[in-house]
Amino acid sequence: MVKFAIGQGVHRVEDNRLLTGAGRYTDDIEVDGAARSAILRSPVAHAVIRSVDVEAARAAPGVIAVYTGADVEADGLGDLPCVPPANNKDGSPRADTPRPILAKTKVRHVGDPIAFVIAETQVQARDAAELIEVEFDELEATVDTEGAVADGAPQLYDHIPNNLAFDWQDGDEAAVDAAFAKAHRTVKVRVVNNRIVVNSMEVRPVVAEYDPATDRSTLWSSTQGPHVFQTMLAKAVLKIDPAKLRCRTSDVGGGFGMKIFLYPEQALCTWASRKLKRAVKYLPERSDAFVSDVQGRDNVSYAEAAVDADGVIQALRVTTYAALGGYLSHFGSFIPTAAGTHMLSGVYKIPHIYVNVKGVLNNTTPTDAYRGAGRPEAAYLIERVIDSVGYELGLSPDEVRRRNFIPPEAMPYTTPLGNVYDTGEFQTLMEEAMERGDWAGFEARREAARKRGMLRGIGMGYYIEKCGGGNPETADVRFADDGRVEIRIGTQSNGQGHETAYAQILSDTIGIDGNKVRVIQGDTDNTPPGMTGGSRSVPVGGAAVLLAGRQIVEKARKIAANVMEAAAADIEFGDGVFTVAGTDKRMTIEEVAKASKEPANLDDGMKPGLDEIHERVPEAATYPNGCHVCEIEVDPDTGEMSIERYTIVDDFGDTINPALLAGQVHGGIVQGFGQAIQEHTVYEDGSGQLVTGSFMDYTLPRASDVPMFDFNVHNVRCTTNPLGIKGSGEAGAIGAPPALISALVDALRPSTGITHIDMPATPLSIWQALQAAKAGKAA
Repeated sequence: MVKFAIGQGVHRVEDNRLLTGAGRYTDDIEVDGAARSAILRSPVAHAVIRSVDVEAARAAPGVIAVYTGADVEADGLGDLPCVPPANNKDGSPRADTPRPILAKTKVRHVGDPIAFVIAETQVQARDAAELIEVEFDELEATVDTEGAVADGAPQLYDHIPNNLAFDWQDGDEAAVDAAFAKAHRTVKVRVVNNRIVVNSMEVRPVVAEYDPATDRSTLWSSTQGPHVFQTMLAKAVLKIDPAKLRCRTSDVGGGFGMKIFLYPEQALCTWASRKLKRAVKYLPERSDAFVSDVQGRDNVSYAEAAVDADGVIQALRVTTYAALGGYLSHFGSFIPTAAGTHMLSGVYKIPHIYVNVKGVLNNTTPTDAYRGAGRPEAAYLIERVIDSVGYELGLSPDEVRRRNFIPPEAMPYTTPLGNVYDTGEFQTLMEEAMERGDWAGFEARREAARKRGMLRGIGMGYYIEKCGGGNPETADVRFADDGRVEIRIGTQSNGQGHETAYAQILSDTIGIDGNKVRVIQGDTDNTPPGMTGGSRSVPVGGAAVLLAGRQIVEKARKIAANVMEAAAADIEFGDGVFTVAGTDKRMTIEEVAKASKEPANLDDGMKPGLDEIHERVPEAATYPNGCHVCEIEVDPDTGEMSIERYTIVDDFGDTINPALLAGQVHGGIVQGFGQAIQEHTVYEDGSGQLVTGSFMDYTLPRASDVPMFDFNVHNVRCTTNPLGIKGSGEAGAIGAPPALISALVDALRPSTGITHIDMPATPLSIWQALQAAKAGKAA
């Protein structure tokens, strides 16, 4: 038997399949007779559509159909909805931004879909799309995060004054005002959380099939859980019974939040397939992804901290301008508000907080969840505030944190915005990270770098995030006739290693051979509802597997007792074997599974078989946290920066698989590096054109940009999760940006006085900051 125990660094069971080319991604779904498609996207960011001439496209070779916004309207299709509410400060609801699957009268960002072409081949579809002539009355565009709400800015919607979709607040404004009135000092910072183009390795292909005999569609697409949009797509957009739509997802090549949502392409292919009564396939190019995949972040925040004479923060006031793009995406109103702002207190005992978020519409691609979904933005802001308090009061980064940390004896601790931290040993983790990163020996390294003409800095970022909660997840565990055990679950792996983690949990719980566990995901017909996102798959889905496994053991114990003619209380269980205490009578769980099909072995009212279902309703979120220590060098002549050392000490509670855990953290850190120093999404002011629309202009981290990581854990078991674990999927992306910017400022500040530099801190922006500092001194 191959036992996959919880806590073992088991190699990923899915890797052999994926590395040998046996993976099955959406583009691998081949349906006989499937037509191909292309989308004509708007080349302008803001315009009224006067006419769309598709006659030449319809007459082109191989073309089957061409659809426009007029066809969408004629068929009575609905708009793509934004689901979460977000009330304004006065209690009124946020604005809505009608988003048709093909633009009808107006386009609001470059890439907005205008026409959908279906042809026999991909080349024919793309060629025909280029024949479509659109007459625009082009309008001025606004791409500024703050400036879009200013008087006189171009207006995207007649019913939304000043492009302000919502003006949301949370916290106790009066208590914050009172704290500021008696503060020893007020520390102010302005931080930019730059926009990210997600760029998952796999783009978003779609395949839609139609069965005329049942009037039923099957939609294949690359998602983080097809259940999320099945009912929405069927009822809100297509206006059909959800029972007539089966949604499926196979292997997924990266999601990072971007693949949770409903997109026009999924609706277009399904709609066209039903009209044409044949399968329709859509395969985007990377250039499509740059302008159509929801993008991340894009906040400008103003923070003020009321500080006492000892550098202890008494209150925090934050105003954030959050760019939402041309339309409110699926969860677009939730990400900058309730998703992230509750984490603004970080790991610090701040008594009072008030936050105001202004949801800004502008002529850019819509934004939504990206790895961390609001929590990285909150962690970055509070860590920049903490560092700034240290600068102004002459306190070292560690000392200012010591004075503000929530102590372990305060747990469980309720923050002023309502989170309840169950555990946390923040000072201990920080000190371990400092020791491992040789903080004490840094000044000698700084001096050695100075002699070489280089600027060296060290910094830290401490993060905490709220994750691993939310909606229920259900594990449906079935014993198959071939001896395998199936776990059917609604989460969807997009690279994390679910097949391994779930197999470990079930193998450890019921003692089944780990290689006999099969995980089934991504099918609204055959899996329970669920979703991957917010680091919740294993904390919630894995907990459901654990508890289903425990139900199996208890049922099997009773059946084993009946077969071996013993009392259930005398049955002991371990390593997949039931034994009668004090005897040599024994049965494996596989033998009990076979015996469970015989009615004579069952108690009254007991169903045959060992299959069990458990729905896990999270009682609370989990709060992973950790300290990142970063050491960098800067060449003052060029602005080039290198990351010399990187140390992490994290608290993830108990660990299912340390190898999977390290992989998640490493990947997140690299994405955090990308945001902090490389990834720069640039829209041209006035025209709204995406300047960084390809990898020629948009930089992603490469292996040569990344140092070896010193990754460590100091785990404190989570008290609100039956596995004792805390979510880990987003942690690296949350901790890395503040640590890196802290180190950069530490390199620049001694000789220049620079106390902040915005992300992305590219060589150019670093060099410009250095030149501006020199000019200021000269003046």
